[in-house]
Amino acid sequence: MNREIQQRLVWVKLFEETNDAGLVCRRCGISRPTLRKWWKRYSEQGIDGLSSQSKYPLKSPNTKVNAELEVLILEIRSARNLGARRLQTELMRLHGVSLSLATIHKVLSNHQVKLIKKFRRKVDFIRYERPLPGDRIQMDTCKLVPGLYQYTSIDDCTRYRVLGLSK
Repeated sequence: MNREIQQRLVWVKLFEETNDAGLVCRRCGISRPTLRKWWKRYSEQGIDGLSSQSKYPLKSPNTKVNAELEVLILEIRSARNLGARRLQTELMRLHGVSLSLATIHKVLSNHQVKLIKKFRRKVDFIRYERPLPGDRIQMDTCKLVPGLYQYTSIDDCTRYRVLGLSK
């Protein structure tokens, strides 16, 4: 018999001796509903009733995904190679099934489906170049504070920069 069961047995025996729930609760530092629960279990099942019981439900009537829905998700995934977000929209559009991204991802993870990875190359910037100095000049104006402006010019051939301030 483990320590929890022994402690609960002490509570129940003390209650049966004194028949005073308030006294037992004050002395043992428990609430009346707790004492009531353990006394009821002890009177119905004996010592076996004092062991902790799992609160996990035996059945869940509101399961989101059943076996048919899992098969449907996996079929769409294998046929079209879609990710969880696209699967979500396709399920809603074609089959009227509304599932969260986390639920769809969980189904895919449970069946060890590899995730889709798309590598996007960074587009290199386009550098403007001209063969002759002074052929093209880029200019920019920036207002620093009211009445104070900064002018910047860059030559596309030599990359020389010229800055100027004016009021």
